[in-house]
Amino acid sequence: MIYSPSDDSYLMQEALKKFFPNLIKKLKPKILEIGAGSGILAKTLIDLNIEDKNIFLTDIDKQTIENLKNIFPNLKIIRSNLFEKIPRQKFDLIIFNPPYLPEDFREDKESRVATTGGKNGSEIINKFLVQSKNYLNSDGKILLLTSSLTKKINWQNFRKNKIAEKKIFFEKLFVFKLTL
Repeated sequence: MIYSPSDDSYLMQEALKKFFPNLIKKLKPKILEIGAGSGILAKTLIDLNIEDKNIFLTDIDKQTIENLKNIFPNLKIIRSNLFEKIPRQKFDLIIFNPPYLPEDFREDKESRVATTGGKNGSEIINKFLVQSKNYLNSDGKILLLTSSLTKKINWQNFRKNKIAEKKIFFEKLFVFKLTL
């Protein structure tokens, strides 16, 4: 199932546009997006003049990967569960708009794959944070979206700075910039 852009996607997009010039000081940054979904953030990176060869996209969903390859034929696109199939290399920026909601069995199973981050909402985020250290340059940054409903995030000694926030319905969405 291809995740259609929603409030979380648009908040991450706004944060990326607003803060990108201050996030990365390198002339040709290498960027990885985990869970690229519809490709909205990849399009934003291209609009920010990031070279195609420096943008890497992943998603766990086969249909999503096929769609991304059709939209962005020049980008490196890999079907992967988090970092599982990412070649060992370092990135200047890693972007992740993860499934972050706590389990809700009233939600249909297909939709839960895109929205549910585990019992507390943080299980996928916590795996990502542990694995990301091996792929982030020492001066690299992570942009991570979470929710006020997400519980028990283990920040893994990352320094975090909230750079965007949006209230929607029954929750608040946050974009954090993380550094080692």
